[in-house]
Amino acid sequence: MITVEPDQTVRHFIASDGVQLGCFVGGQGAPLLLVHGTAADHQRWKPVLPELQKRFTTYAYDRRGQGATGDAPDWSFDREAEDIVTVIEGIGGPVDVLGHSMGAALSMVAATRTSAIRRLVLYEPALVVMPADFLDGILPRLRALLEDGDRDVLVQTFMREVPGLPQEQVQLLRSLPAWQGRLAAAHTLVRELESGRTFRFEAEHVSQIHVPTLLLLGGASPQFLKAGVEQVHQVISGSRVVVMPGQQHVAMDTGPQLFLDAVLSFLD
Repeated sequence: MITVEPDQTVRHFIASDGVQLGCFVGGQGAPLLLVHGTAADHQRWKPVLPELQKRFTTYAYDRRGQGATGDAPDWSFDREAEDIVTVIEGIGGPVDVLGHSMGAALSMVAATRTSAIRRLVLYEPALVVMPADFLDGILPRLRALLEDGDRDVLVQTFMREVPGLPQEQVQLLRSLPAWQGRLAAAHTLVRELESGRTFRFEAEHVSQIHVPTLLLLGGASPQFLKAGVEQVHQVISGSRVVVMPGQQHVAMDTGPQLFLDAVLSFLD
């Protein structure tokens, strides 16, 4: 069941294949699109949303198959990137975009396909660096957990072994209301991680992003995420990197003020 907060409305956009794309809209000011990562929905922004909504009209987007957005059998990374373009152009530019993890990777690609983005914030974009042997080791276990229907263990295993969150951070996430949204979206987890087998970081396309771009990185994040941020930084001319000391992949939850300081100082 999707719960709409009293100070929010739900707005839908229609993807090219007819799927309804849902955004939870609130706040006041210029539009800011929030694009969540894998196995999540719009609720993942709750710890930082009140402060963001003081300055922006936020569009907390539920990606395909998650939350208030529909799904279709022919999922692909490319189709999800096109979904984001549809939402951005439906909002009406210029739109600031903040993407996290898979949402950051998708937002990065979407930024090569539309001129309606004003500024771009990418927090540890997924897939840019994703070792094949790592995928070979983790995917069969995650697929087995999904087939067994043990969504809680599936999401916990993903959080520990992919972004490398320590157990105390996983337990923090489990204590938050957004965890139920993660469990509901767990069926999308394996297909998104599997896209790491075919994703190619196309520097020649990403280098065509000419909007102001901020790259966020947790100071304690795994090396492959650090390498991914550095690779994007080298390609997007004029991009900035802000390292959040002591943080990992979920600073919105573990260091919300650090996260907000970095984002708002860039977007102000």
